[in-house]
Amino acid sequence: METDYILRITQPLLQGAWTTVYTFLIVIVLSIPLGFLATLMANSRIKVLSGAAHSFIYVMRGTPLLLQVLFFCFGLPQLPVVGEYLVLDRFVAACLAFVLNYAAYYAEIFRGGLLSIDKGQYEAAQVLGLSRLQTMTKVLIPQMIRVTLPAMANESITLVKDTALLYAVAVPELLYYAQAAVNRDFTITPFFAAGVIYLLMTLLLTLLFRALERRFKFE
Repeated sequence: METDYILRITQPLLQGAWTTVYTFLIVIVLSIPLGFLATLMANSRIKVLSGAAHSFIYVMRGTPLLLQVLFFCFGLPQLPVVGEYLVLDRFVAACLAFVLNYAAYYAEIFRGGLLSIDKGQYEAAQVLGLSRLQTMTKVLIPQMIRVTLPAMANESITLVKDTALLYAVAVPELLYYAQAAVNRDFTITPFFAAGVIYLLMTLLLTLLFRALERRFKFE
């Protein structure tokens, strides 16, 4: 009987898991380059750019992600004058909050990776006559990726779990369907099933990053 029940709830849970995966992919694809851009801005000699980047990172890392999700979903439309133009779909608003939040965290990870690179690498690139763009793409970024992969793996796994915050704004993701099944059927089995799905997703992500770490380690 329990097996039949698990099979019955699997379809809606997998539907919610797809929303979780879809959100994860959107955030990863957008937040990593935005985070790197924020790192470059923070290290800029132009004080306006540097100050804006540092302020962005401080605010996004210093306030709870849940608060940011609620603000983008329900706070933006309440802003005076411009609020009526900032009414977004809840999923879009939540994804925007996730992207900005994780961009700030990735920016700090990338900053640490750049700081770990010996200054002699910069000097060697100048001696070889490489431009700043060539130095960045051929010398600094490959070394930065190698150093930051473990931290990026941890942050990405955290992102998978943080997608459960979509439940707070009634976006139908994995936890949303699990909670609905619990309320309907008066059993906690859906929570266990959802936990297994989360574990499988984080396991796959862990294996992927380990493969990437091995690749960059031996390059």
